Amino acid sequence: MTQTFTTGAARAALLAAAALLLTCATPARAAAQREPATDWLLLTVTREDARPGIRPAAPAGARPGAARRALLLCDPPRGHVRAERACAELDAAHGRIADIPAHEAHCPMVHAPVTAQARGQWRGQPVVYARTFPNACVMAARTGSVFAWEAQDARG
Repeated sequence: MTQTFTTGAARAALLAAAALLLTCATPARAAAQREPATDWLLLTVTREDARPGIRPAAPAGARPGAARRALLLCDPPRGHVRAERACAELDAAHGRIADIPAHEAHCPMVHAPVTAQARGQWRGQPVVYARTFPNACVMAARTGSVFAWEAQDARG
């Protein structure tokens, strides 16, 4: 009977040690997981008065007031077709979209307003941006690759 008691106590001790080992290993596993990206922007482009089928105003089938959204992550760059380039432009402008140098572009004089909005954080600082442009071409010239996340926007 003493042998049975010792075997039972040994089993209980082994189970307790295994439970303790698993409990201690869980935080280490959680710490080893990748931390969430610190540089991210939720981007929205809303077409105010788009005429469908007229480029660059709107893709065919676009509805006025329709919004497109993307989540741009920069560590590593992902979220849309030009994520790497957009992240580099944001890095050079210290996360301030308004400070991205304007690109030279010959935009048509088509009135099809688009509103570009961004909110998120860059290097731990909050980012809030909203601006309405006369059309998508002007928006692309002024904001670089940040709002160019669709394949059609990625040409050139």
